[in-house]
Amino acid sequence: MELPNGGVTKPESQSKERLAIFELAHMISVPMSLVAIIKLKVPQTIWQEGSNTPLSASEIITRVHPHGSADPHNLQRMLRLLTSFNIFVEHLNPNGERKYTLTDIGKTLVDDDEGLSYAYYMLQHHEDALINTWPFVAEAVEDPTTVPFKKANGDGAMSYYSKRPNMINLFGKAMRSVSVPFMREMLENYDGFNGVESLVDVGGNYGDCLEMIMQRYPNIRKGINFDLPHVVAHAPPLPGSLVPISFLVMDMASSIFKSDWGVCVLVMAFG
Repeated sequence: MELPNGGVTKPESQSKERLAIFELAHMISVPMSLVAIIKLKVPQTIWQEGSNTPLSASEIITRVHPHGSADPHNLQRMLRLLTSFNIFVEHLNPNGERKYTLTDIGKTLVDDDEGLSYAYYMLQHHEDALINTWPFVAEAVEDPTTVPFKKANGDGAMSYYSKRPNMINLFGKAMRSVSVPFMREMLENYDGFNGVESLVDVGGNYGDCLEMIMQRYPNIRKGINFDLPHVVAHAPPLPGSLVPISFLVMDMASSIFKSDWGVCVLVMAFG
């Protein structure tokens, strides 16, 4: 644009904005790479029961895939990407070799003493059935009767999951991996269960949180874990538990029964 004094204005730069859009367009590469390294057991291979030894992509491959034609170059590309998101620390040797250790964030992907980690949550949230749902989200705006999950998978989420024990088990482990650390911290900072005699955990999954609360508060004499039929059916026994917990099937059409207190740690709706 020419100005009266002969000068010319420069169009406002949009380079930052364009780069931001490029980043968003490729953002799916981050969680999918994270899922891949979890499936390849990379975090626990590096962790090695607490050593967190720097390993190259080639060294990781020899441990997780000792036989076959696995490609360390493809693995290294994912490791470098996830390093930029603070999952790994990259160590560059004088000879140019790159080795990797886990950051504190990366360590959350390694099983703890109870066999729990955020890796299960990551895997569950990126199962094919859920990933395939996203292309139908726009249709749910245009037509509110559209249920994206059902459109993608031919069945509602609860019915779909109830027919697939492997998915139910992964879902249960994912929820335990999230709720147990949360409840552990909550109980260190909250004392609101004093004086409670009966407690209902609505959507309590396998009853871990309810057990933790009742062990901390012996004044709670009755615990009720309230969840959907397929969750209750797959709930494992609570080893060594001495607290009186009843598992009840949730009926969405019925009213909540009486209790002194109710707790809802995490509610997820699939539609």
